[in-house]
Formats: sequence, C-alpha cells, structure tokens
Amino acid sequence: MPTPHPPDAELRTLIDRIAARDTTAMKALYDRVARKLYGLALRVLGNAQWAEDALQDAMLQVWRTAGDYRASLSPPMAWLSLIARSRALDQLRRRRAEREHLRDDIDDARAVELVSDEAGPLDSSLASQQAKALHQCLMRLEARQRELINLAYLRELSHSELAQQLKMPLGTVKSLVRRGMEQLRICMARFA
Repeated sequence: MPTPHPPDAELRTLIDRIAARDTTAMKALYDRVARKLYGLALRVLGNAQWAEDALQDAMLQVWRTAGDYRASLSPPMAWLSLIARSRALDQLRRRRAEREHLRDDIDDARAVELVSDEAGPLDSSLASQQAKALHQCLMRLEARQRELINLAYLRELSHSELAQQLKMPLGTVKSLVRRGMEQLRICMARFA
C-alpha cells in the first residue's frame, strides 16, 4: 500500500521554515518525503546509488530554492516531485554523457582502423603496430590508472561503477581516468 502524502499545510509550513534557513524543518521535510522522492528517482534511473545521489541533489535544491516556492502555483508534493524528477533526469543525462565520452575515444580509434571492410596486409601490419604502441603506452601508466582504463573500456564500466567496484572516491576515479587518457593520447601521438 503506498504511503499517504503528508498534508499540504504541513509541507507548506516546512517549506516556509526552510526558506528562513531552519535546518530542523529541513530534516522534518526530509523525513516526510524522502522515501517517496527516492522511489520516484529510482523509477527514472533504475539504479539505487544514482537514485540516492538524485535525492540528495533534490533536497539541496529544495534548501536553496524554498523561498521561490509558490503554493498558488502547485501543491507542495507536486513541487517536490518535480524537483526530484528533474534531478534524476539530470543524473541520467550525466551518466549517459560520461559513458559516451568514454566510448568516443574508442570509437575514434576504431574509425581509423575500419576505413575499409576488408583488411589487407598493410592494414594488419598497421593494426599490429598500433596494438604494440598502445601496449607500450599502457605500460607507462601507473598500475591503478591502467586498471581503471582497462575496466572502463573493456568492461564498459562508468566512472561511478568503477568507484563502487574498486571502493574509491568518484572524484579520484574521474581524475585518474582523465589523466591516464591524456597520457595515452600524448604517448600514442608519438607513434602516429
């Protein structure tokens, strides 16, 4: 059975208090609506960790924009749900963009190799040289960077999936992958 919505008057009061920077009201609002908003984010994202991130982003936006809420325009739960859904969609777009960014680098490399459908002896020789160069460049990376790049590209894991699997902070994963890819680009340019 779905949980009932808290009464609109109660939510409006809490939002007004949050606009006045009342942290107790923020906690009370969170306690009353977090479960419902999390469920909404989870339906949009299909991933529990991402839904938690979206819920946190939504609650931060509520804290920042509570003063902009107008009860005459929408009921409080509709306003809160709109914020949560928007943050979940933003999260989804970010995740897709991260994945596309990782795939773009591989696609660029494959496009060069796949100019023709039939590989001739020259293509095979070139591919072998490129593979050797890539291997040499990968071996120049730190072990952790090499591991992250291999997992990101061979298993097609996103930054957040890498962070979760390797129990590393997301920012560290992003930095290591970005620096590793930059080192690979520089190294591979020498062989081009």
